[in-house]
Amino acid sequence: MDFFDKLKNWILVYSLFLQCASGFYLPGSFPHKYNIGNQFSVKVNSLTSIDTEIPYGYYSLPFCKPLEGVKDSAENLGELLMGDRIENSPYRFKMHVNESEIFLCQTNALSADEFKVLKERIDEMYQVNLILDNLPAIRYMNKDGYFLRWTGYPVGIKVNDVYYVFNHLKFTVLVHKYERSTVPGVIGDGDGAELITTDDKSITDTPSYMVVGFEVVPCSFQHTTDLLKNLKPYDKFPSPINCDPATVAVMIQEGKPLVFSYEVNFVESDIKWPSRWDAYLKMEGSKVHWFSILNSMMVITFLAGIVLIIFLRTIRRDLARYEELDKEAQAQINEELSGWKLVVGDVFRVPENSTLLSMMVADGCRILGMAVVTILFAALGFMSPASRGTLITGMLLFYMFLGIIAGYVAVWLLKTLNAGNTNGWFSISWRVSFFFPGIAFLILTVLNFLLWGSHSTGAIPFTTYIVLLLLWFCISMPLTLIGGYIGTKAPHLEYPCRSNQIPREIPANRFPTWLLVIGAGTLPFGTLFIELFFIMSSIWLGRVYYVFGFLLVVLILLVVVCAEVSLVLTYMHLCMEDWRWWWKSYFASGSVAIYIFFYSINYLVFDLKSLSGPVSAMLYLGYSLLMALAVMLATGAIGFLTSFFFVHRLFSSVKID
Repeated sequence: MDFFDKLKNWILVYSLFLQCASGFYLPGSFPHKYNIGNQFSVKVNSLTSIDTEIPYGYYSLPFCKPLEGVKDSAENLGELLMGDRIENSPYRFKMHVNESEIFLCQTNALSADEFKVLKERIDEMYQVNLILDNLPAIRYMNKDGYFLRWTGYPVGIKVNDVYYVFNHLKFTVLVHKYERSTVPGVIGDGDGAELITTDDKSITDTPSYMVVGFEVVPCSFQHTTDLLKNLKPYDKFPSPINCDPATVAVMIQEGKPLVFSYEVNFVESDIKWPSRWDAYLKMEGSKVHWFSILNSMMVITFLAGIVLIIFLRTIRRDLARYEELDKEAQAQINEELSGWKLVVGDVFRVPENSTLLSMMVADGCRILGMAVVTILFAALGFMSPASRGTLITGMLLFYMFLGIIAGYVAVWLLKTLNAGNTNGWFSISWRVSFFFPGIAFLILTVLNFLLWGSHSTGAIPFTTYIVLLLLWFCISMPLTLIGGYIGTKAPHLEYPCRSNQIPREIPANRFPTWLLVIGAGTLPFGTLFIELFFIMSSIWLGRVYYVFGFLLVVLILLVVVCAEVSLVLTYMHLCMEDWRWWWKSYFASGSVAIYIFFYSINYLVFDLKSLSGPVSAMLYLGYSLLMALAVMLATGAIGFLTSFFFVHRLFSSVKID
């Protein structure tokens, strides 16, 4: 076979690969193809507010209900933990069929409780969240020369102490004509979808469309009561309905019913199906993300320079002087020398609370592994916003399956600290499986009682609690024990020098060394605080966060900074003849959690000024505390392991009698 035949074959293989790639869609992102006239429905999600951060069910307010009854949509574990409750709604459309003045329903007269709750939801600025073909409804507004966009629309508005409700919705559905391809696709009718092939000419000859945009304009329109007597749901309202979002007309009054209606208009768009999420995922402030990365690179370069000086200049010079001396000279000069060489008999002395240290390092490795794998999958697109709840579900599953890593690290580290003794490996493995999950479960239970008391959909259902407990005890715990057993078989790290029977006295310092340890956390915090702002805005202000590529880079930089900070601080403590470096190396990088929690309080005071009520504040602080604790364990593990291997390598280079 000559060169041209080989080239021809490679081109053929490459073209086949491109064809397959063009038919590949990430999980949760299959396109639905609708023929003209196919009926499909709008779904509703929980009512949300940035003022309270407490979600409520859509039908907790007196809205129209579907004729077939309210039904829950399929939900994953992540959706339940996030407080999403997706249900069917009475809003239904026919593909590419414009409809107007559609009467939906007239509610019963508002009771005193319904009237009170409706006013509270309007005061608290609750938003109604609608979903069509997995796309959230988006609302555009031009204000003061700025083009603003939100997902969802407000329940109502308060004007001059009078409450008005938005009872008429003007929908605009952007559709893109289905383009025939040579790969399988998905055809949808209603909420269902099934795999189809494009070889069937009867299908491809019929015009069909895909939903690429879903917009809503809420209006408050006063319907004429006399015209409602003989109307049934989905009948056309006899008189025109003028939807003007700038005016309000329907006051809510106790003892008076509410009338709801809608209209829908289909618009063909040039937006292709793979780009339909661009309106939601527009990356704002990309320059700020690049600035954050540049800032982190400068910190890393500065610390790397210090580490380089330590290795190439100080340590190598000290080792050269130390190794040139004979034994008698070493014994004589030890009385005059100062620094890390004098703690050779104490540097590997077993630290206080060694079991707790092993547990925290092990769980930190587990959390770090979970973060790396989750962010990597999200950066590759496997956890897109189109698949609601997959991010939380993925984090939970990765954390459980990485229990084998936690058990291994805990037992291996304790075995190393105890000079190869594996007694108590089962006990520490069992404790690791309960340590961070137990703390998280306790915090979530307390917060869940607050949400239960508020009748919020954010409360974790009892059945979900049972599922979480089963995952914990049936998957996470056994894997942790298996990891611990593997750790007993792994060779431990042998110390290069023995510890003296009598601990060496540590010289007095001019200032407490713990202040230096706590202050070291500012460097890792400077690496991530800009990205932390965008993450907090995504969680608490309802903004979509999808720049996981930047987040992955920031995470890598954070790991490097934590390692360098802990290494430098450990070397400084050894130079001050302080051989109690174990816990200090952990908190040198782990102290970044203190600044993250303080930043969370700052964010609450200055960016969430509208957050109202003690329950909302306790929810915020509880979740912030849990986040800070997870960061402390992960960054502390990075710092400790870096310092541990550094100290081992350093004293392995010294000639010991």
